[in-house]
Amino acid sequence: MIHYYTSEQISQHVIRITSLSQEFMYLIEGEHEAVLVDTCLGVGNLRAFVEHLTSKPVTVILTHGHVDHAMGAPAFDKVYMSPLDNLIYTEHQELKVRQEYMEMTLGPAMPDLNELEFVLPQPPDFLELKEGDRFDLGGIHLGIFSAGGHTPGTMAILIEEERTLILGDACNYSTFLFDEHSYTVEKYKESLENLARNVDGKFDRVYLCHLAGEASGDMLEGVIKLCGDIMNRQTDDVPFTFMDYTCCIAKAVDQHFMRVDGGIGNIIYSVNQIFEHQMGRLNG
Repeated sequence: MIHYYTSEQISQHVIRITSLSQEFMYLIEGEHEAVLVDTCLGVGNLRAFVEHLTSKPVTVILTHGHVDHAMGAPAFDKVYMSPLDNLIYTEHQELKVRQEYMEMTLGPAMPDLNELEFVLPQPPDFLELKEGDRFDLGGIHLGIFSAGGHTPGTMAILIEEERTLILGDACNYSTFLFDEHSYTVEKYKESLENLARNVDGKFDRVYLCHLAGEASGDMLEGVIKLCGDIMNRQTDDVPFTFMDYTCCIAKAVDQHFMRVDGGIGNIIYSVNQIFEHQMGRLNG
């Protein structure tokens, strides 16, 4: 029997769920309701796993529409996602894309799966998630903040009472910022600066969805500074290949993907997508 998911209580109100392919999801419980942040690749019965953890009604909030975050959503009844990511979700939901991602991530540990073990592709018929939304779970409140860059519709989630910001893939140790849907570094910096203003003084710690589950509260400011370094060409630009993309890691990293200069946060980007004026030239 394949164990697709494991769980760990990480605070009074939050359970971290880890997938077979090492993505992190977060189940946040209030007195009356629960929210599941992200749904991974849509393989195995995530809904049954979550319902084993809580008896409260569950709403899903998707941080963004990528293959490793949103594909299990159709198994749930009430799902929120920014419509800015509908196109991405539609592109990524195909079984072939999900299987290839698992094969890339798991390598020889990839289990022998059949199509019945995947949540079937469905149109992104979700409720609209937007900046300023607030969810009352009963004693626990979640605030929604725009964090576009990794994708146009990426959102950050503030657990108000626990002073914790779920940044997910919006801003982390290896923020991907190189595909056709990503912002330029210049536009991403503006987006993060706006996010930083909106959550200033409201959080002390950060939850992520890859690599390390928790990060310093300085992550946001660290990545904003790094955007400036990239724009000023003060980077190491370590070559990096992901699927069909050739790009650069802004700052050199060790074997654990931590920056060797001791800085917090990193960006994997394309040198052709640093400034907005570059995009005008590429699209012209």
